[in-house]
Amino acid sequence: TRGLFKYRLPGEEEPEEITEEMPPTFREEDFYEPFANCLRTDLGECTEAIALGGSYLGRKWGTPDVIGIYKPLSRDVIKFNPEIISAEIKINPSDPITAFGQAIAYRLFSSKVYLVEPNTMLPEDLDRIEALCILFGVGLILFGLNPENPNFIIRVRAQRYIPDMFYVNEFADKLYNAKRDIFDKLF
Repeated sequence: TRGLFKYRLPGEEEPEEITEEMPPTFREEDFYEPFANCLRTDLGECTEAIALGGSYLGRKWGTPDVIGIYKPLSRDVIKFNPEIISAEIKINPSDPITAFGQAIAYRLFSSKVYLVEPNTMLPEDLDRIEALCILFGVGLILFGLNPENPNFIIRVRAQRYIPDMFYVNEFADKLYNAKRDIFDKLF
């Protein structure tokens, strides 16, 4: 292995081995639940939010990492149509355009979409993504790579859009068939 080799006289004790502590590794999924909680509590965007992720719904770029619903409560006097809120979370800051493309794809069936990126992005990438998010109405949230305390910071609030109802129903149907428990909790 690499290191410093030092001659040792016979009978000398072996020196203590110094090991470098490896930095912790995280998975993207470690941040799904904290962001679902942030959508519900801190941002107040959803009445219910759930970590989804994966490719449960079959189509590429069709399964958001976090899905939420904003619907009227029983005590609300003025009722309104439920709204789907989607989020795409990335922990690798090196490819923000792909993440942005995924977030834009969710606008087909979502009233609001958030892109959640690590705060370690290069400044020029952050500037471009922020400009794109403003231009296309996608929310941008930055966070630290610590699942215990990600410290989500809003850079751009998501704008409300009317989604295509064909894709809303297609999404709801796929969710119903793939994850009935999540469907029942949301709708």
